[in-house]
Amino acid sequence: MSIPTLVIAGTSSGVGKTSITLGLLRALSRRGLRVQPFKVGPDFLDPTYLTRAAGRTCYNLDGWMTGREYVGQLFARACRDADIAVVEGVMGMFDGSDPANNTGSTAEIAAWLGAGVVLVINSHGLARSIAPLVKGFAEFDPSVKLVGVIANYAGSPRHCLWMQSALEAENLSPLLGAMPRDSLPGLPSRHLGLVTADEQTLPDSTIDQLADACAEHLDIDAIIRAARGVSFTASDCSTASDDSGRVRLGVGRDAAFHFAYPDNLEALAAAGGELVYFSPLDDETLPDDLDGLYIPGGYPELFVAKLSANKPMLESIRSFGDSGGVVYGECGGLMYLGRAIVDSDGTEYEMVGLAPVTTRKLDNLRTLGYVEATFQRDCLWGSAGDVLRGHEFHYSEIVSQDFEAAGWNRAYSLGRQRSSDVEAEGFSRGNVLISYVHLHWAGAPKATAEFIERCREAVRT
Repeated sequence: MSIPTLVIAGTSSGVGKTSITLGLLRALSRRGLRVQPFKVGPDFLDPTYLTRAAGRTCYNLDGWMTGREYVGQLFARACRDADIAVVEGVMGMFDGSDPANNTGSTAEIAAWLGAGVVLVINSHGLARSIAPLVKGFAEFDPSVKLVGVIANYAGSPRHCLWMQSALEAENLSPLLGAMPRDSLPGLPSRHLGLVTADEQTLPDSTIDQLADACAEHLDIDAIIRAARGVSFTASDCSTASDDSGRVRLGVGRDAAFHFAYPDNLEALAAAGGELVYFSPLDDETLPDDLDGLYIPGGYPELFVAKLSANKPMLESIRSFGDSGGVVYGECGGLMYLGRAIVDSDGTEYEMVGLAPVTTRKLDNLRTLGYVEATFQRDCLWGSAGDVLRGHEFHYSEIVSQDFEAAGWNRAYSLGRQRSSDVEAEGFSRGNVLISYVHLHWAGAPKATAEFIERCREAVRT
């Protein structure tokens, strides 16, 4: 099987690749194509935008967290009924987790897939200088195939003609279009996860304006022709499923909790989990007959008053955990399962109280980066010595905790990609595990099987 695939890369962050990708997704969909979106990297926010524009679930392709084999399997599975795939890159095309190689970068994913890359540049103030810029990106890594260029923030028609002629004169990748300055509507600030896309923050009217601009200023036919076929075998599309002894797994999902990789959830379902969604904000109690509970990350700090006022839900979750039920909370889930959250004004709001920790909302980013969790003891996701990768990203911090005195252990030894520091984290007691780390377990069948089995064991005991 083969599917035409484009990777939309940028020379740097801020060149407009997200706006152009959104418009292109909707423009292709208007032509009746089933467009499968992807996002390079661990980001939770941009995929919500791409999902809305394409009308299909966007998946993250992350070389550092998951590795080449899993990236190929996920790509194949997601594309099995699509007509074309569009992958939005992250940062600049060669920016990733290591300054000396392509690990974690857009270029790495493009090379692994064998996909064609369309390079988005900020063309303001450029004329013939576009040629050496594009030449450098095209020749820096021979494994990456540049198939076209989109000039954003362009000036007059004459400016566009000069850039086109400069590329042609050097026999470089063609100019597939030029977006004039102010031709694209603005998007809400997505800087490091401030706004999730929904019907209010990203209405269809905005996506349609982006698509109209792309249809007017880009050569959509040439872009489709430039897409390189990515081949995969039918076996890559299969996902094993375990229907024996399924467990009911409650998953928090609402405006406060929704940072969960879709393939992580699909992996839990394939391992035997029946996913039952509920809202910690709006529901009064947990769903009936749960065997396990997963509270993902999100924005609990923005909804502290409402979460704290929902006493029946707080008590329901606390009772479930105290009775031996499996409970896993990450990042926002850690905050919610703790004793309290302190907002920016210093007001403390009571939370579930399952874990002896209080967190505080910060106005600035506290932590961002890849992490590797090596298990120092058996926990919900595996045995001592096992390793899972993930990332941290939060605007909060722990201000008080009493884990050791309360009989809690630290299950992880965390190594950070950009630091030599090692931290003991992953706070665990019995069947409860909380952490600031967003783990990616979909590519680790042993981990998902272990988690589901722990849910089964909790029911039996």
